[in-house]
Amino acid sequence: MFAITDKEFRKLADYIKVNYGINLKKEKQSLITGRLYNILAQKNFNGFSEYYEYVVSDKTGEAAVTLIDKITTNHTFFMREADHFYFFRDKVLPHLANAVKEKDLRIWSAGCSSGEEPYTLAMLLEEFFGKEKKWWDTKVLATDISGKVLEEAAKGIYRDEEIATLPNSWKLGYFKKSDNEKSVLADNIRNEVIFRKFNLMDKVFPFKKKFHVIFCRNVMIYFDDKTKWELVNKFYDMTECGGYLFVGHSESLNREETKYRYIMPAVYRKE
Repeated sequence: MFAITDKEFRKLADYIKVNYGINLKKEKQSLITGRLYNILAQKNFNGFSEYYEYVVSDKTGEAAVTLIDKITTNHTFFMREADHFYFFRDKVLPHLANAVKEKDLRIWSAGCSSGEEPYTLAMLLEEFFGKEKKWWDTKVLATDISGKVLEEAAKGIYRDEEIATLPNSWKLGYFKKSDNEKSVLADNIRNEVIFRKFNLMDKVFPFKKKFHVIFCRNVMIYFDDKTKWELVNKFYDMTECGGYLFVGHSESLNREETKYRYIMPAVYRKE
């Protein structure tokens, strides 16, 4: 078993913090050791110092992506924190349907992981607009730092138990059987989500237009307060006036500090 020294852990943690915003605390040291063990063994590294040099010197960036994949938990599911989706369907969409100009509705799922969140949004949009949808641009931008998880998300294939809690009308209308254990999303839903690799720590967000809705849920739990507030301020700048930010229930913003207005638990609006 490889052991990681305090110095090696600090070097690795500092690299991850600077480049990806993820704040690895000391109590995570043994967890990180276990998650990275197989990489060190497969590549015949002598220890974590050698592995660290490999990561920082890899010009392709693939070593760093593998590292992030190992230390983060891409855990999500359809209709997670369902009250957000009901509010989006019942309050946000009716408002935006009347307020958005040129029928160009811009929605961003930041830290989309394996795709359940943006696909849920796409199905809600399909259901809400119905026959009128052909007149609208409602494609959902879905971003994550992990190219691997994005590749899987783009396939739109999920185990039957993963979609078991969805409404029957969705399962019948938006999915078809892939095999005895899995189902695949219909093309009209998959084509409504644009998956892109993106690091939320990039100093400049490269988007030409602002968003009417931003979902960034259960991502900032990995960040310290300073990183979190810098990101929220960038989100604010990228939100259209009257637009919404959804965060995870464990990530609620300090109402005295944020420029967003509190609407309901973990939902905020730019006014």
